[in-house]
Amino acid sequence: MSTLANPVTLPLAQYSPKHFLLMVVDGVATVTLNRPERKNPLTFESYRELTDVFRACAMDDEVKTIVVSGAGGNFSSGGDVFEIIGPLVQMDTKGLTAFTRMTGDLVKAMRACPQPIIAAVEGICAGAGAIIAMASDMRLAATGAKVAFLFNKVGLAGCDMGACAILPRIIGQSRASELLYTGRFMTAEEGERWGFFSRIVAAEHALPQAQLLAKQIAEGPTFANTMTKRMLAMEWAMSVEEAIEAEAIAQALCMTTADFARAFEAFSNKAKPAFQGN
Repeated sequence: MSTLANPVTLPLAQYSPKHFLLMVVDGVATVTLNRPERKNPLTFESYRELTDVFRACAMDDEVKTIVVSGAGGNFSSGGDVFEIIGPLVQMDTKGLTAFTRMTGDLVKAMRACPQPIIAAVEGICAGAGAIIAMASDMRLAATGAKVAFLFNKVGLAGCDMGACAILPRIIGQSRASELLYTGRFMTAEEGERWGFFSRIVAAEHALPQAQLLAKQIAEGPTFANTMTKRMLAMEWAMSVEEAIEAEAIAQALCMTTADFARAFEAFSNKAKPAFQGN
């Protein structure tokens, strides 16, 4: 496993990743996993660079929302069998724990980054690929997309990269248990019905629709959207009473922003507010 960090330079609009594609347009950063000949598997290096990019997003005010997709009609087949799974069999406990913590860092970075993340899921979305989709804030499915948490199929537990914490909160305990115990594929139709996907669109529309949704969110009040994401995460571990108090403080902070004043002024003039993110 490589120990070299991937230096990420700002602004992200001028950064060229080594292990995937990145494009920033109108406040929307699109991350594209780009090994289509292998269904976009992840490697030690791509795990690390993805983590670094999501961490860097917190320091780039020009990035308002993020879209994650895969090239060539598939999202991601997960960890590369030969470049990751093969070497793992040869590692000792210390090395394996370093690896599993590194992969978990990707989910931590996605959840901690202030920008809402939208996954545009086409084709195969399996293993760590399913985790990336799960860790996103919203998910759109292309017709025919299939999602599987395959860890059980390779002799491992379903408790990988936060799956046992996050997946039940999205689709419910029983459905999550079925997917994690069997490793079977969840169809796009099941995913939409269960709440994993917001909606299903034609394959050619998955990425454009995700980018359109991202642009709509990017045009909103940035500070308030960041607060919404933070509260959605923090309130998992709060009582209702604690959550109501936390939201009172969060909303009061949002009321101090210029965007709140802009919205009132626009409403008074029967106009659409032009949010500026402050």
